[in-house]
Amino acid sequence: MNESHLQQQMVKWFRYKYPEYTLFAIPNGHKRNAITGAILKREGVVAGVADLFLMKANKKWNGLWIEVKIDKGRQSESQKEFELKAMREGYNYVICKSIDSFIEEINEYINDND
Repeated sequence: MNESHLQQQMVKWFRYKYPEYTLFAIPNGHKRNAITGAILKREGVVAGVADLFLMKANKKWNGLWIEVKIDKGRQSESQKEFELKAMREGYNYVICKSIDSFIEEINEYINDND
């Protein structure tokens, strides 16, 4: 399974389970030619931004950034930097390598009342 297929499964489950909340993708991980890459950079694409964002605050966090990786996937340096920035600004950040870990993280985040 590749990251795209895994992410599609995650989004499908989320939209079925939690239709009242907004989860959206940040499509910045695909290979592009130099012209398209330059245009996207001028439009505001930033290296390292996580794949998905859950636009819902809970008692601890302003929202949830989700990085999708397959089993052997590792964060790039720009992804690690983005994680630190996000957490410094009051957002949670998780890495999900399976649909099961995604479901667990989402349920825990949404139901966190502490």
